[in-house]
Amino acid sequence: MKKIKQTFYRVIGNLILKHSLDLLCKSLRIEIVNKAVIENLENQNQNYVLAFWHGTMLLPWYLHRNKNFSALTSLSKDGDLLAKQLKHWNYHVIRGSSHKGGDVALGIMVDCAKNNYSVAITPDGPTGPPLKFKAGAVITAKKSGIPLVLAGVGFSNKKQLKSWDSFQVPLPFSKAKIIYSEPLKIDTNLDYNETDKIIKACESIMNQLQEKAASF
Repeated sequence: MKKIKQTFYRVIGNLILKHSLDLLCKSLRIEIVNKAVIENLENQNQNYVLAFWHGTMLLPWYLHRNKNFSALTSLSKDGDLLAKQLKHWNYHVIRGSSHKGGDVALGIMVDCAKNNYSVAITPDGPTGPPLKFKAGAVITAKKSGIPLVLAGVGFSNKKQLKSWDSFQVPLPFSKAKIIYSEPLKIDTNLDYNETDKIIKACESIMNQLQEKAASF
């Protein structure tokens, strides 16, 4: 009976979370900077890799729902919650991380990118360090031959959680801003050192975008 009750409360909790996040995101006054980048890619039926920081992921996940995206989530309990939310938003969910199942997950992401899925990644997830760009997004773009787009995200009013990524929860009806970079094409022939330089450059660009998006 105890297990039945726990399952019941878990199901109810998931339902409440899904629809609460829908209502919260719909209430936001969202400004999209460089929106033409995404529109041009979509008009050309060009799939792409989209990268954004883990602590600001709520807005980009929401904006790119129902758009034929694959998403990488960890195998942890937190990853379970995120996977359920993303499935609610019609993402094709891949489970894995740099710590567990990473090589398999990376291979699946590349396969998805080669087969008409766009791929969304938080390159500092699932456990940090925060704002440090891991290799997955660049490697996926490089091996699949599709462009990489970076995004910075900011909220005018938010609650910042005491988590490793200082996760940002926007307050209802607050202003939100997302800034997209120009598409970055990663040369498939780059060697390890050249690829590492691209990863570091992406980290710098994304932190600059993040700083601009957070200024209101």
